Amino acid sequence: MIRLNDILEKILSYNPVADLDVVRKAYVFSAKVHQGQVRLSGEPYLVHPMEVAAVLADLRLDVQTVATGLLHDTLEDTLTTFEELETIFGSEIANLVDGVTKISKIHFKTKEESQAENFRKMLLAMANDIRVILVKLADRLHNMRTLQYQPEIKQRSIAKETLDIYAPMANRLGISWIKSELEDLSFRYVNPQLYYDLASKVAMKKKERESFVEEVMEIISQKLTEHGIEGEVSGRSKHLYSIQKKMDSRKVDIDEIYDLIAIRVMVEDIRSCYAVLGVIHSTWKPIPGRFKDYIAMPKSNMYQSLHTTVIGPMGERMEIQIRTAEMHRVAEAGIAAHWKYKEGKGYDERDVKRFAWLRQLLEWQQELQDSQEFMNTVKVELFPEEVYVFTPDGDVKGFPKGASPIDFAYSVHTDVGHRCVGAKVNGKLVPLKYELKTGDIVEVVTSPHHTPSKDWLKLVKSTRARNKIRAWIKTEERKRSIILGREVCEKDFRRYRLNYNKLQKSGEIKRVATEFGFVAEEDLLAAVGYGKLSCNQILGKLLSEEKLAETREQKESRVSKAIGKLSKKSSSAIQVNGIDDVMVRFGKCCNPLPGDEVVGFITRGRGVTIHTADCSFAMESDPERRLEVTWNKGKETALPVKIRVTCHDQKGILANIAQVIANCEANISSASVHSTVDKKGENLFEIEVTDLEHLNRVLNNIMHVSGVIKVERLKG
Repeated sequence: MIRLNDILEKILSYNPVADLDVVRKAYVFSAKVHQGQVRLSGEPYLVHPMEVAAVLADLRLDVQTVATGLLHDTLEDTLTTFEELETIFGSEIANLVDGVTKISKIHFKTKEESQAENFRKMLLAMANDIRVILVKLADRLHNMRTLQYQPEIKQRSIAKETLDIYAPMANRLGISWIKSELEDLSFRYVNPQLYYDLASKVAMKKKERESFVEEVMEIISQKLTEHGIEGEVSGRSKHLYSIQKKMDSRKVDIDEIYDLIAIRVMVEDIRSCYAVLGVIHSTWKPIPGRFKDYIAMPKSNMYQSLHTTVIGPMGERMEIQIRTAEMHRVAEAGIAAHWKYKEGKGYDERDVKRFAWLRQLLEWQQELQDSQEFMNTVKVELFPEEVYVFTPDGDVKGFPKGASPIDFAYSVHTDVGHRCVGAKVNGKLVPLKYELKTGDIVEVVTSPHHTPSKDWLKLVKSTRARNKIRAWIKTEERKRSIILGREVCEKDFRRYRLNYNKLQKSGEIKRVATEFGFVAEEDLLAAVGYGKLSCNQILGKLLSEEKLAETREQKESRVSKAIGKLSKKSSSAIQVNGIDDVMVRFGKCCNPLPGDEVVGFITRGRGVTIHTADCSFAMESDPERRLEVTWNKGKETALPVKIRVTCHDQKGILANIAQVIANCEANISSASVHSTVDKKGENLFEIEVTDLEHLNRVLNNIMHVSGVIKVERLKG
């Protein structure tokens, strides 16, 4: 267990003149208000704020931030008030504590909304003081270190949230050691079987890798001495999560991942970095396409280094990173390394650009009211694989990897984006689907009569472009829905000998709109056009029940009866909140199963289509056309789902997989098999299962078949 003196010693090691009284006072206060509270581990609750404060001291932060670490749970978990903190510790610390206080008293409709609202609160706090997020990261890090004491279901959800939000956030802020530890800890709980299997395989090769690293380090040190370059050489094994990501992206086993180690060379200045690169490339053959110059073009999280991968001794690939001591400090501590917060002065002006992305996120969270859409935006923006291109004037613009000329056009101006028909890249015309590459010179080609297409959403990667296209589509769809809504109303009204224009002039349509809670008549018509409101509901406000019933009996046909039966039959597995007997179908893009989180999407003329909550189609759909839906419990039916099984190409393995599926009482409705050049088998199955639990049972059993490398559910 960490002691107060340990924390104080850490602070003095980087700030010998620090005022430690505020930290001591925070410790005494925290111990007093948390007295009698215990964690799930059985330890006194005070252990948690102490560990959080220790992490903040490791980040070499100011005493106010370390004190906040000691106090961060006092507002939430004790009777302490904001005013009390402000009186004892001042407004600076009180505001920091308030910024990181969880919002457990607020009740949310969905888990997604809870995460989104929590993240919004963090962003608002960060816009004023970056230290809030640093305390939040330290808090999450210690919670992850002690996650074994939580129930299994909570372990998985907390680890998944950490992997989705907090690890990328640490990466975006450039704090690599926290990012790596959060990823490995999350990996252990999100996929324990895969984690421990990989850990044992890596451990088996540990000794031979250590001797290999020592040999390489010795060679580099000798070469540096020969060329008169002073430098420090070190080696490290890559962390498990990054190894697994490589295996997944390359679709190979660990035996085929060669660059499991990274060699780091630290030198005095930038000139020496390039000199070392020359020495390395003259000693070992570099692998084409694997050299990255992050010194000339730093990452958005301020990371700088030269990266190169070479064929080392015994033909083994190895990654070498070359940087200065200052670059190394930034690589390890990120934003914390640049934190020059002076009492009463706020931000150093030089830091303003570094926080620009936080302010961008803040703007987007204000634009996006839909929680699911916001979470999707946040996740995209947290992964900063970027490309940098030039405008014709020589200005540099950064975009997410895979961005298109449309992204570039919208970064210039919204109208330029809307009218974009193509682009010239390096002087040559390219299509809109062209992927921008670092160093491209981009010029947009526009047409005054051109408008955005829904297909553009598949091409763009930046949040700005996506939001602008969605806003345009939403406006256009609303216009079309109003026109369609009016046509439908006029047609249905005629059946009851009603004239829409006369009802509009008399104010009856306005009255009905108000009764349904709409501000304007157009809102009523748009709701009809979208399919959210039926003409029968409007007629119910205009005519008596007797008149409606009389006309309905005359018009009802055998076809409408058959449709009514069909709709009742279709809704057996799904309950659409607030709507009875609606026709329901399942999206083929994601094949939802009972147990999946699902959303409904109103499809004109085809009822409600059900998608999984994380389906890309549902994410990109107009929020106004979404409905809350739930699975009907007790309604068991077989539903199709696609899975992919990657295995070694060996005799009898396909029969074994098929037998396992059959033993799990799942039916194979289709299958396709092909071999890859590296002697792997890739098997695609469409199977029928009853729910998510049934599917997971099938997947787990397939994973135990000898020779199977990976099994996954396919969506899209």
